Amino acid sequence: MDAVFRNEVIVNKVATRVIVVVALIIATALGAFVRIPLPFTPVPITLQTFFVLLSGLLLGGRLGAVSQASYCLLGVAGIPIFTSAGSGFAFLAGPTGGYVFGFVAASYWLGNAVKQGDTFRSLCTKLCLAESIILLCGMGWLKVLLGIPWKQLLWVGAIPFIPGDCIKIAAAATLFWRFRSRIKEIL
Repeated sequence: MDAVFRNEVIVNKVATRVIVVVALIIATALGAFVRIPLPFTPVPITLQTFFVLLSGLLLGGRLGAVSQASYCLLGVAGIPIFTSAGSGFAFLAGPTGGYVFGFVAASYWLGNAVKQGDTFRSLCTKLCLAESIILLCGMGWLKVLLGIPWKQLLWVGAIPFIPGDCIKIAAAATLFWRFRSRIKEIL
């Protein structure tokens, strides 16, 4: 059976990349529906950032950012794909808007930062930095909206998400590391 997989031919890498971009847009949208509301913050925990990380890892900076920007544009266009089935530009002006814009920046940065010679440790470090980009964008927007002190902002906009982010980082790193040579062949 392994010989069958080794002989598989990817006929058109462009078509494969388009399929992966679309799949990651859909996955990010579905990740918005896996949400855990927290009583002390207007921002829920979601599964979206896992797919944001994968978009940067799998597609590189440019196409990873395209997948996340497309997710944003589809939501702004009225498709209810944001958390709580939200949509429209007004949703992005709300408390989670900064995080959603951070998706694009994090995916772009991560896709450009990850290199062929990275160790597993350096990969995990880069994933942590990409998560930090999302959190910083989200906190920056929350600061504008809520006007609360930075210490309180950390407790509302970042610290509650760190344990889940660590799990998502570990899952994305392990998945990518396990299949990195095959991913390079396909994409």
